[in-house]
Amino acid sequence: MKHTILTIAILTAQFLGAQVVTPKASPVAKIQQKVGLADIQIDYSRPGVKGRAIFGELIPFGQLWRMGANENTKITCSESLIFGQDTLAAGTYALFAKPGKTAWEIYFYSDYSNWGLPAVWDENKVALKVIADVIKIQDIQESFSISIDELKNSSAVINLVWEQTKVRIPFSLDTKSKVLFSIEKTMNGPSANDYHNAAAYYFNENIDLKKALEWSTKAVELRGTNAYWMTRLLAQLQAANGDYKNAIKTAQVSIEAAKSDGDNAYVRANEQSIAEWSKKQ
Repeated sequence: MKHTILTIAILTAQFLGAQVVTPKASPVAKIQQKVGLADIQIDYSRPGVKGRAIFGELIPFGQLWRMGANENTKITCSESLIFGQDTLAAGTYALFAKPGKTAWEIYFYSDYSNWGLPAVWDENKVALKVIADVIKIQDIQESFSISIDELKNSSAVINLVWEQTKVRIPFSLDTKSKVLFSIEKTMNGPSANDYHNAAAYYFNENIDLKKALEWSTKAVELRGTNAYWMTRLLAQLQAANGDYKNAIKTAQVSIEAAKSDGDNAYVRANEQSIAEWSKKQ
């Protein structure tokens, strides 16, 4: 009898302590993206259209919206982001919006601790306000979506899409000065990889190709011609500086090393370049 009573007591306690777990109507989402040297994270919830008219009705024009559902939508950036002529310092911010028919006002709010809109809006906590144009899209986006797209070394675009509305928020970063500072600092005692990486960045950004050629030459001298990815870059820089004769010779060296390593992609890339440079000699 005592055993039966104990069992009932345990089951009763488990039942009283249990919680019903159901999916959230607006699921939580997190996006993490590297842009240049910066780490960017956006945490938000994704409400659905669910047959409703959204902008202009459920979310009135000209009124603040928490840009999502449930907890505040938050953006965290490890580097300063530049929106037009204005700079947003690194840190964490709540994202709010004031939708309009043709443009939205986007607010980066320094207080991100509350749930939904602040009880009292404080203009002193607006770290930055951005105006973004509205783009009408044909297909209906059922769930509210935030993404970071059009990625480049020094720029990207935050896209907001819901219902048949898309808002683009382009931004840039001061990646170049940080990379150049890093290169200059490292060049005091660089390795072959340091020379190669610096030369590759200069080549891709079209900065002082003569200097890039010097660094690439030093990289190959230190690492050796068996590093076909380095001789490939050296050939490209020789061609970029108008020395097609030596570019072809270097590309042929790269081909032989790549063949030995079974890297057919580098073989094809060099062969295509040789065919192009041969016409320019």
